[in-house]
Amino acid sequence: MPVLDAQAQVRPPRTRVYPRPAPPTDSLTDELVGKEKEFANPSVLGQGPSKGLIFHYERTTGFDITSNSRSSDFTDRSGRVSNNDRFIVKGYIPVWNRPHLKMVVGVNYEREEFEFENRPTGYTLYDELEEKGLKTLGTQLVVLRPIDERNFILGRVKGELNGDYTSSELRLKDYLRMSYELVYGWKKSPTFSWGIGAQLGYTFGRRSIYPAIMYNRTWSDHWGVEALFPARVLVRHNASAKSLLFAGYDVNGLSYILKFRETLPIDPTLTTVELRETELKVRGRWEREIYDFLWFGAEGGYRYNNSFDVFDRRNGRTKVIDNKLAGTPYFSLELFIVPPRRFLKQ
Repeated sequence: MPVLDAQAQVRPPRTRVYPRPAPPTDSLTDELVGKEKEFANPSVLGQGPSKGLIFHYERTTGFDITSNSRSSDFTDRSGRVSNNDRFIVKGYIPVWNRPHLKMVVGVNYEREEFEFENRPTGYTLYDELEEKGLKTLGTQLVVLRPIDERNFILGRVKGELNGDYTSSELRLKDYLRMSYELVYGWKKSPTFSWGIGAQLGYTFGRRSIYPAIMYNRTWSDHWGVEALFPARVLVRHNASAKSLLFAGYDVNGLSYILKFRETLPIDPTLTTVELRETELKVRGRWEREIYDFLWFGAEGGYRYNNSFDVFDRRNGRTKVIDNKLAGTPYFSLELFIVPPRRFLKQ
């Protein structure tokens, strides 16, 4: 009976030890968001890669402009813009990345140019826009404060220098525009996050505070929505891991400071005005990976201008020119750099 004798010599431990039961897993979730429990954030599965450096060019077709004077300093005038170009460069750099606090610093430079037919037009506003253009130089700080696995706070502070300045005449106090954003959010699942908050800025032309509702959701392997209502709503179609399609709308607004180079004959003290611009874009967009870290974007749609009005800078409330810009088709091209996949897998 050698086998039985050997078994009798093996004594089981006094306390039986069981391994912890493995939690149920989703292979797709594990691959994209990691097997460790993560703190809440607004992103969802299916969204495109984070953009680090962006080069953007946009152009419209020709459109009419009608200017109705609300002041004796100006006359009524109409004209035609042969094209309206925008050049944009943006960059984002993570400066703090901890489970309970993430911060990203962004910088941007933008230039908007108008080309009028039959120039010089002989109208002060048109000639100023054509010869100097509208510029934006800005920086922002984005802060994500995860509270736990379900809740987070997202904040943004942005400062921009907006106007027709040149490098020799740029003065911070004359052109600085500040905007703020704060959202409290809930991460319901890896495919659904939403939040409510407020924005203080120039999205609708003049500086104002308005509610913000964030809604990011992926319904299936191919469909989702990304929204910050009422400013932006986009439906997303994931054609593949390297190709995304979007359709929706954007509301954009800016406030520019314009300084006249020539003295107005009726009121020489009116030297600086504020241009408040608000536009709605109905758009379609395609994003495609070119290489591991390089993506391409193409966009087209229709731009409807809600306001492009000029106000007396001395009090900020008196409208001196009521501009009407006709709607126009537009297109844009974009190159952007994203984190390489080998970094995301670490």
